[in-house]
Amino acid sequence: MQAQEQRDYLPEEYLALEIASDERHEYIDGQIFPMTGGTPNHNQIAVNLGSALNFELKRQPYRVFITDQRLWIAKRRLYSYPDVMVVKSPLQFQEGRRDTLINPLIIAEVLSKSTKNYDRDEKFSAYRTIDNFQEYILIDQYRIHVEKYFKAAENKWIFSEYEGEETTLSLDSIPFQLSLADIYDKVDFDLED
Repeated sequence: MQAQEQRDYLPEEYLALEIASDERHEYIDGQIFPMTGGTPNHNQIAVNLGSALNFELKRQPYRVFITDQRLWIAKRRLYSYPDVMVVKSPLQFQEGRRDTLINPLIIAEVLSKSTKNYDRDEKFSAYRTIDNFQEYILIDQYRIHVEKYFKAAENKWIFSEYEGEETTLSLDSIPFQLSLADIYDKVDFDLED
């Protein structure tokens, strides 16, 4: 990820620029980074998971958001746009804002070659500072492979790994199961290098 300019921005400056921009950017402790465009497979995976979650959670106290919903992580001074986010009602917003959430229960990121290390390391570290954050899902867009981290206790995360179309992803923080075949429905691995 490349910073937009070599100067530090205040969060308020970032928000003013972001609202006026046609493109999305992440804000990491004073630095602004343009977000790369997603591939068709990346978008298909996010839509598949987000749609299944939204359908399964209808009329329940959860909201599902994909790609364009901004998240503020105060302890790391980070604004991010997770690929898929589940938030338990009521929605909690950054103070003084109605467009930036602060209380995700579940976050899913679709891994790309350029962001997979950041998603696994620094971003997950930042997400873990959110008090009610319980589950993190990392979905590979180049092969059928999903990683899940579930918060079992304070400072204790349980790792699970899923491979193969016949495997079912089960979440622990909400009643939800989805086959990897459904997560990867319409994904064409031949489109990727």
